[in-house]
Amino acid sequence: MKRREFLASLGAGAASSVMPFGAWAQQAMPVIGFVNSASPGPFAHLVAGFRRGLSEVGFVEGQNIAVEYRWAEGRYDRLAELVAELVSRRVAVIVATGGEPVALAAKAASGTIPIVYAGGGDPVKAGLVASLNRPGGNVTGFNQFTYELESKRIGLLHELVPAAKQIAVLVNASNPASAAAIKEVEGAAARLDLKLTIVTIRDESEFDGAFVRLGHEGAAALLVSADPYFNTRRAQLVELAARYRLPAIYEFREFAVAGGLASYGSNLAQAYRHVGDYTGRILKGAKPADLPVLQPTVFELVINLGTAKALAFDIPSTLLARADEVLE
Repeated sequence: MKRREFLASLGAGAASSVMPFGAWAQQAMPVIGFVNSASPGPFAHLVAGFRRGLSEVGFVEGQNIAVEYRWAEGRYDRLAELVAELVSRRVAVIVATGGEPVALAAKAASGTIPIVYAGGGDPVKAGLVASLNRPGGNVTGFNQFTYELESKRIGLLHELVPAAKQIAVLVNASNPASAAAIKEVEGAAARLDLKLTIVTIRDESEFDGAFVRLGHEGAAALLVSADPYFNTRRAQLVELAARYRLPAIYEFREFAVAGGLASYGSNLAQAYRHVGDYTGRILKGAKPADLPVLQPTVFELVINLGTAKALAFDIPSTLLARADEVLE
């Protein structure tokens, strides 16, 4: 190579290092860093929703994008490490799903890499964004009202089991956001004059003992608080509620499909589709600061009538009439 050609090639290389993403994305396959607080198996349909959102804006994994996946398996203390791995890979976008702690870990790791999150809580109060309409930084995403809906679930559980004056709440103490869930349910219980039994666990090895305690405490109904780790263990939790004959309400439809009595919340697969859509838009040049934080407009009440019959439990007709879906 002649000296002039060599110097020209060096100049082109230097220029490419400072190109905006939209320019260099045409030359190399961009890499998305996907980190989640839970486990891949039970979240497979949610990852499918994320990929669907990407495809709707022209990105297909393995064809014109690559995705690096990191799963914390319920270990919230691993989030900083997992996000640091993605930052070291110089990913184009970090997709932080599975709760507010994941988004906070991602933001702490990078103030420049675009971050698209899916989680609950108030993102403004948490310091993730400046406002919902104008996030203002490198973070945007989908807020699911995870913890704000706990009081609504307590109210629905009270309607399901009006005779129950003592309600149990199962909380994942490993989740840094669990305090928000406890605050919500305590406020709702006080308004309804209900006695609460709050049982905290840290992993599935404590599930059996927690339900034994619920039996001893005399709880007549159960709220399984919102938590991504609980979502991955939904079959086990639903089975334990059935074994101890506890009418229970959960966060997402997936629990009712697995055999839970009732669920109330947003459509999680749709949330992940929106996250995929936003990720694709950012890959095409959009800035997180200009993409409003999305919020669900529809919340689904799902009732499993088969589970009610197995518990010899009558669902109030007024509640059945309001259900968005009744599973036989």
